[in-house]
Amino acid sequence: MASPPPMFSLRFSMLLFLSCITARFNPCSNLPFTTLGVSRSDSAPIHFSLKSLSLGGNFSFDDTHHAARDFGNRYHFFPTAILRPKSVSDIATTIKHVLQMGSGSDLTVAARGHGHSLQGQAQTNGGVVVNMESLREPKMRVHAGKLPYVDVSGGELWINILHECLKHGLAPKSWTDYLHLTVGGTLSNAGISGQAFRHGPQISNVYQMEVVTGKGEVVNCSEKQNADLFYSVLGGLGQFGIITRARIALQPAPKMVKWIRVLYSDFSIFASDQEHLITSENTFDYVEGFVIINRTGILNNWRSSFNAQDPLQATQFDSEGRTLFSLEIAKNFNPHETDIMNQEIESFLSQLSYIPSTLFLSEVPYLEFLDRVHVSEIKLRSKGLWEVPHPWLNLLIPKSKIHDFAKEVFGNILTDTSNGPVIIYPLNKTKWNSRTSTVTPDEDIFYQVAFLSSAVPSSTGTDGLEHILNQNKRILDFCRTARLGMKQYLPHYTTQEEWRAHFGPLWERFVQRKFSYDPLAILAPGQRIFQKAIPVSL
Repeated sequence: MASPPPMFSLRFSMLLFLSCITARFNPCSNLPFTTLGVSRSDSAPIHFSLKSLSLGGNFSFDDTHHAARDFGNRYHFFPTAILRPKSVSDIATTIKHVLQMGSGSDLTVAARGHGHSLQGQAQTNGGVVVNMESLREPKMRVHAGKLPYVDVSGGELWINILHECLKHGLAPKSWTDYLHLTVGGTLSNAGISGQAFRHGPQISNVYQMEVVTGKGEVVNCSEKQNADLFYSVLGGLGQFGIITRARIALQPAPKMVKWIRVLYSDFSIFASDQEHLITSENTFDYVEGFVIINRTGILNNWRSSFNAQDPLQATQFDSEGRTLFSLEIAKNFNPHETDIMNQEIESFLSQLSYIPSTLFLSEVPYLEFLDRVHVSEIKLRSKGLWEVPHPWLNLLIPKSKIHDFAKEVFGNILTDTSNGPVIIYPLNKTKWNSRTSTVTPDEDIFYQVAFLSSAVPSSTGTDGLEHILNQNKRILDFCRTARLGMKQYLPHYTTQEEWRAHFGPLWERFVQRKFSYDPLAILAPGQRIFQKAIPVSL
């Protein structure tokens, strides 16, 4: 009998691998709070084997509770050990050791940055958590020139990168709204904010990376070197490798930002203006929108840091009991460009149809604008309201369906109040690279809609966790039954069938990449996509 063609063998092996990991897939409980751990008798042999490794850093076996929680504060999976690596080789040595233990061991490895995941994605039950913030190599280095860049550790915080780059008059092009996140964490998802319509997500602004794969191999990759691994890891949810170094594209940094807020009462006009801004050649540098549900005194709250263009008109605006839509826009500039910048802004604003009395403006340093969310964090921490459950829901909605979505969600599901900011703004698909692992809706323009809720502990009311989770479920159920073509950003699913639906036609590519770079499914078990499985040879 003739041998099957190579492509058939590859497909057969992939299917065999997939059937293996599907058979062993055991999703975690989707109860509001989940706590799991391993007994000391089970973990003693693991402790001994890990202690035998020759490392520059060290393992911690007793103080593991902080690695069993994250910003979401809903899932708590206790690891057997925390690795605090001093070098990349410490991570590679640990992964190789886990690989050599084989499929008979349930030991897995999760990379943890600043712990800002929402559903335990950076946790592992009984495995090893790699504390990426302990990895201080390579030291941050900024390179000026025609194509400036910065080389940073995968465990470096974006806020630190900003501070260092500003010393050289430079800054990364694309951001997240919150900067106290690690490079490896955001690049494993996408990294988006109000600049993404112009520069793309953070994963579109990486020149090269150093990655430790699930085989324990340390690999340098870029679009020209080991390109498949490069694109696999970008947006790969930690499934194919741990990012230990990244080279990030930079651009000249402005000194100041003109920061503007306006309101709309009609969603169609609001959406049309946002889409106009992100598709115009000459436009603002930052565009985001917010849904404001049943909030009073909006303009009074803005007055503390913004100035009304027409104070008399602003006093006559009444927001009582209305669902409004806020457009937040910003223009970067340097002090000597103030006059030109003001003329440009006047021209841009003349093309928009916001409520005239709600125009509020402010001028702030570039650093202050980018780190604006940290101010809210400090206030919430002082009131003990930061470390509460955060049942966030992040969605990407196609432009053609955004009006249907808004009508149902903002008209019927979210009517009384919201338990945190509701962000909504459009993105250009042309700024995203389809070779990365990130999945987006199949349209040229799609919207990021983020429900950033905080739950009051022990509450059984509308601000309680159960109510918010039920509300999220209603939104997801509507998206599914209405066939909106929605994709989750920072995705979270409890069954592999849901993951398959999320990736759609890209699922087979995702599985093949897993097979290539993490054949034993050691990495990022907290994503609940694959479970550690018996490897299959090609």
